[in-house]
Amino acid sequence: MSDMRTPLKKVRGLGSSHEGTEHFWRQRLTAVANVPLMLFFIGLIIYLHRAGYAETRAALSHPLTSLVLLMVIISGLYHMRLGMQVIIEDYVTSEGRKLACLMLNTFFTVVVGVACVFAIIKLSFGG
Repeated sequence: MSDMRTPLKKVRGLGSSHEGTEHFWRQRLTAVANVPLMLFFIGLIIYLHRAGYAETRAALSHPLTSLVLLMVIISGLYHMRLGMQVIIEDYVTSEGRKLACLMLNTFFTVVVGVACVFAIIKLSFGG
């Protein structure tokens, strides 16, 4: 089997990093997981649409609801991070900007995730 890389790429070591398949399957797995999670989330929003503050707080502080909401947040943000990573890698041409965007992508998802998890945990424990 012949190597498809150019001699310059062989010297620089710019071949496959062997992470594409893993990235592909993680994105597909989170997409499949997001279907029932988002259906639950949309159903919860519809259910709580006309609810008052006390009823909404009681529903969100229920342990099962809190766990599912945590899964929605974690799976959704991880899926978003993976998708944005692909977009950044494909369309940002400058290596410096690409690295900065990839770092910002990760930082953004971590900050949003920590804030959401904190809010759900605080609601769960009646804070």
